[in-house]
Amino acid sequence: MFFDSDVLIWVLRGNKTAIDLLYSVSENDKAMSVISYMELLEGARNKQELTMLKKWITYEKFQILPLNEKIGNIASFLIEKFSLSDNLETDDALIAATAIYYNKTLITGNVKHFKNLGIKIKPFVIY
Repeated sequence: MFFDSDVLIWVLRGNKTAIDLLYSVSENDKAMSVISYMELLEGARNKQELTMLKKWITYEKFQILPLNEKIGNIASFLIEKFSLSDNLETDDALIAATAIYYNKTLITGNVKHFKNLGIKIKPFVIY
């Protein structure tokens, strides 16, 4: 499964629903876009949190899916098509393009950001 950063933030905050979702996924099927990875890194408040975050990502065996030229082209197309109508932003376009390129289902609590982009979505709802 392909995790959006919002779900991983809930895991890191100790949300049981998010944690249960994370551990329902096969160890070899945990992935995130390099964009989501950077969003998580950006949220670290100090070097200690940054170090702990990187260790957690390694421990959980997340595959961090890189960008490439094809993903950039897909994201550009999505921006052209959806930025005016759906307020699509660059980071979400890159995450969606990564999901399209790697044929992954995106787990996200921000369904409204992705619902019209033609990707498979598994909604995350906090209980």
